[in-house]
Amino acid sequence: MPLGQIDLPITFRNPTNYRTETLTFEVVGFHGFHETYHAIVGCPCYAKFMAIPNYTYLKLKMLGPCGVITIGTSFQRAYECEVMCCKHTATIVASKELATIREEVIEEVLAPKWSVRSFKPVEGTKEVLIDPSGFEGKAARIGTTFFSK
Repeated sequence: MPLGQIDLPITFRNPTNYRTETLTFEVVGFHGFHETYHAIVGCPCYAKFMAIPNYTYLKLKMLGPCGVITIGTSFQRAYECEVMCCKHTATIVASKELATIREEVIEEVLAPKWSVRSFKPVEGTKEVLIDPSGFEGKAARIGTTFFSK
């Protein structure tokens, strides 16, 4: 959900051969990006600058006042950006999974399956005398089955 829009003048290249156009960007609140700004330029940018992207060579070409302006990057930089995005996505997914697990644990703690006050012996118990030589006949119940939890 966009928070709003902002118009920014965007300039490509250097003072001898440059091109400036004002683009409208959608402002989105991405979690995890602290004090950094990311812009996604796509079809509206290409149309405004009349630019031609070449995804094979990672180049963007457009007409400038003194010839063609070429913007490029390296495959190493593209790979680093991809790795950073994958790590960020994994962090977001893990944090959502952690929140879900936390809710399940809280529900389980707040709503236990049995209460101490309403203790009832379960099936599979055995009554054992505490002191077989004693006359009082005090006994304890011992469970004869194991539970997985």
